[in-house]
Amino acid sequence: MTLRIDLAWLLMVAEEKVPGDPRITDYGALVAAVSRHQAAVLERPVYAEPADRAAALLQLLLHVTALERTNALYASAVAYGYLVASGEKVATSPEQVRDLAKLVKDGTVDVHRIADELRSWTL
Repeated sequence: MTLRIDLAWLLMVAEEKVPGDPRITDYGALVAAVSRHQAAVLERPVYAEPADRAAALLQLLLHVTALERTNALYASAVAYGYLVASGEKVATSPEQVRDLAKLVKDGTVDVHRIADELRSWTL
C-alpha cells in the first residue's frame, strides 16, 4: 500500500504541529510536496518505500519553504507523520530530528541518504 497525501493533510500537520500558527507563504511548495511524494516514471514510483517518500517530502519542504517561519520543524513533522501514517513504528529523539534537519538543510546529502536516516528511526 502506498499512502497518498494531499494539500489538506499538509495543512493539518502545520496547524497541529507548528506552534504559533505561522502563515503559509508559498502554497506552491505544498503542491510540489504532494506531487513529489507520488512521482512516477513509466508508472513506476520514483520513491518506492515510505522512508523514501518521507525523505522526499522532508528535503523539498526544507529547501522550498512553505511557512513564514519554523520550516525545519514543519518539514520534520511532515516526514515523521508520513512514516507513522504509513504504518511505521517510529522512535527518535529531538537531537536526531535536529541533526537530520541540519544535514538536509546543508544540502550535502541526497534523498537516499535522508531515507536511510529515516529508516534508522523505525523499529
